[in-house]
Amino acid sequence: MPDNTQVSPFWLAGRPATGDGEIVVTHPYDGRVIGAASVPTDAQVEEAVAAAHAVRAEAAALPLHVRAEALAHVARRLAERSEEIARLITGENGKPLLWARGEVGRAISVFRFAAEETRRWSGHAQRLDTDPAAAGRLAYVSRVPHGPVLAVTPFNFPLNLTAHKVAPAIAVGAPVVVKPAPATPLSALVLGEILAETELPAGMVSVLPVPNDRAAGLVDDPRLPVVSFTGSGPVGWMIKERVPRKHVTLELGGNAAAVVCADADLDHAAARIGLFSNYQAGQSCIAVQRVYVAREVYDAFTPRLVAAVEGLVTGDPWDDATQVGPLISAEAAERVQAWVDEAAAAGAEVLTGGTRDGAAYAPTVLADVPAGAKVACEEVFGPVLLVQPFDGLDEAFALVNDSRYGLQAGVFTRSLDVAFRAHRELEVGGVIIGDVPSYRADQMPYGGVKESGIGREGLRSAMEDYTYEKVMVLTGLAL
Repeated sequence: MPDNTQVSPFWLAGRPATGDGEIVVTHPYDGRVIGAASVPTDAQVEEAVAAAHAVRAEAAALPLHVRAEALAHVARRLAERSEEIARLITGENGKPLLWARGEVGRAISVFRFAAEETRRWSGHAQRLDTDPAAAGRLAYVSRVPHGPVLAVTPFNFPLNLTAHKVAPAIAVGAPVVVKPAPATPLSALVLGEILAETELPAGMVSVLPVPNDRAAGLVDDPRLPVVSFTGSGPVGWMIKERVPRKHVTLELGGNAAAVVCADADLDHAAARIGLFSNYQAGQSCIAVQRVYVAREVYDAFTPRLVAAVEGLVTGDPWDDATQVGPLISAEAAERVQAWVDEAAAAGAEVLTGGTRDGAAYAPTVLADVPAGAKVACEEVFGPVLLVQPFDGLDEAFALVNDSRYGLQAGVFTRSLDVAFRAHRELEVGGVIIGDVPSYRADQMPYGGVKESGIGREGLRSAMEDYTYEKVMVLTGLAL
């Protein structure tokens, strides 16, 4: 590591601290050192967890205006520092500035939405005298936190997916311990810095960039009764099996499908699918991976799709015009290349792309992909899509559902009947009509079924996930 590399402190119960090691962060595009994060000792991790546990009652009792103002402060400060933070995301993650700026904008919205939801967060009354035996009784139903939250966040959206765990925890009055991805800890550390500026109690937020091999101790700790994990399926389900008595939410993988019906606007569908198969270099669990096209428009649509993909601007993520940058590492790109080569060897046709340069993989379109190929049935997590014709909606929806994943799907149609049928029949957590499955509004419920996870994010949904209903019954009232 260069001598002049700045080592960022981690955040231990709201204060900066340094430990006995460092995580060096390198830029995926050219390998240069971007920065480093100090790694806490075991004793410092214990101090952070103990602080979260100790402050849990105080956090749960915080007035709503205190929580809301803290969240609003974060939104304001992210906005003030937006370009700085976007460039930090591009540095550590490699995503083009176009998408990094978008990620900061989304994180600002997440904290703003959380502040608004906090002010609406309230219990409700329920009359119980619907039966003579309950005359004069009224229930007051509120939601209270399960307790401190362990937030395990991924590399692909290092700021916004951290925001989606931290903001709802603060909103409901739950302490939170963040374990960011080792490849991209710097964005989360900036978020910890901004949170330390608020009036939240010491101990309510810690950001601990520990290596993955030390995460098990945090997962196992009974003082962290909620685990919110976003990442790979094998790790997520291992966590669920490891701590079956904890409240675990999992946002896992997908192999998102888009259905292009005969009545679709083909130019619009091709442009959206081409872009959102390859944004983030395909490193999004809702990036378009499978494209099913009505046979009667397949020959007209496929050249449009290939042209849209070939028209994307690839290269240096620091260039404002770049749409597709590198993957997180050369190893990730090598895996994508191996999967494409495997499909091609089994008979798939490479319509465009299929080449690698270090950590960058060219946006790729495949046709005639065998059903058992990894690019068809696993999550590529790279800039690769397959295109295949279908005969009738029965076949199209069966193809979408023929997956162990079920996060989101997109259906390009002008038919309201088809839209509601897709909503009924597709085995996914979200159906996007007239657009790609990659669309996500940060305030809407978001999550999957099957191997794509359990639980929902999206502010109000996550707030409910972090809490349980608690009932008080009042007796002897004149209602």
